[in-house]
Amino acid sequence: MTRHYELLFVLKPTLVEEEVQSKINFLKEILEKNGAEISAFQNMGTRKLAYKVQKFERGYYGVFYFVAPTAAITEVERLIRINEDIIKFMSVKYENQKELRHWNKVVEKFSKKEETAAAPAAEPEATEA
Repeated sequence: MTRHYELLFVLKPTLVEEEVQSKINFLKEILEKNGAEISAFQNMGTRKLAYKVQKFERGYYGVFYFVAPTAAITEVERLIRINEDIIKFMSVKYENQKELRHWNKVVEKFSKKEETAAAPAAEPEATEA
């Protein structure tokens, strides 16, 4: 049975942009290999943590919204726990109708943002003087 999930993760702030992107791709691959269908991704950037985690005061935040079989979550969480660059994570399962409506609204919002970011910018028309 597939369920709706949200996976929030926090990466070490010491990672460079390429490493951050590589970790995001790593998580995406783990989810997809375990049968998840990713609906949206929210890039929250670097933020201050509420409290120190592994001596870090800041962290890079990201959130995946996806649909997956229940068994996939166990494997995904196991692989996240053994990854040293992920200092914190939280997975949330959406079950009742109210939660699912919220999940759909959030996914719609962030998938629209991805589409507009991926769309090429319109070329300004050249005007002759």
